[in-house]
Amino acid sequence: MATIRVRDWTKEQIEEILEEESHSSHDSVIKALLKDRELAKFAGQDVETEESTSNADQQLPEDKAFDELTVLSEMYRADNDVLFLWCPNCGKELAHLTLETSVDISIFEMECQRCLNHLDQHAIIAIEIGYPIEEKLVEDNLQADLKECTIDYWDRHLEQSTENTVTEESGIEQLVWQFDQYVRNFQWDWPDDVPVVGFEVGDTLHNGVDDELIEVIEPVTENRNALDSFEVKRYPEGTDPDEGRTEIMDSNTIANLIINRRLYLVEGE
Repeated sequence: MATIRVRDWTKEQIEEILEEESHSSHDSVIKALLKDRELAKFAGQDVETEESTSNADQQLPEDKAFDELTVLSEMYRADNDVLFLWCPNCGKELAHLTLETSVDISIFEMECQRCLNHLDQHAIIAIEIGYPIEEKLVEDNLQADLKECTIDYWDRHLEQSTENTVTEESGIEQLVWQFDQYVRNFQWDWPDDVPVVGFEVGDTLHNGVDDELIEVIEPVTENRNALDSFEVKRYPEGTDPDEGRTEIMDSNTIANLIINRRLYLVEGE
């Protein structure tokens, strides 16, 4: 006789159905549930539920930088059900997970025991079995791949946020602050061909839309958990910086420029 596993119903829930629908036993409840799902004959046919359809439709982004490296926030399944979690800053393995089903990771936090950075699902790299970890370690290329994977995700995630009309503006601005903190803590040299995710004193940024340069002078606020406002100097590209105007750029303006992927680090800065 086939063994029926009921994973999503507790004993109390089954008893509640038994009472409400006047079933004679627990077996009767289970058979009714199976009948409702057209599984009573054990025909071997897959039942397409809303959840399974959703998982089938869910795909990893086609334009992500690596096939077997994925920032944890984008991970929903793993080859061979195994994931290795790595810190993108120091290149230390944090943990490994065994996933028996698809997952939707909305919140995941842990501290790297080597560099002591507090990481969440936006800054932890999931490595799948197919990625040649040992070879990359020998070639000393792992660190560069972890960094590139993270930067690629941050860039795409912020760009996609401008298309998501249901996302609260304050939540995206908080994410910009968070990415900015990661870049500062990791002390990464930012590539000049990727729009920046933060605002750093001493940087000169090119606004490609308005064709102007922005020199970041100093913060004028001291926010602990949000973007600061900054004193900046702005001037058209190709003009004398000494003729630029100095002004205060508020945090909302900074966030919008970053979210809309307009600012690039000027080469050599």
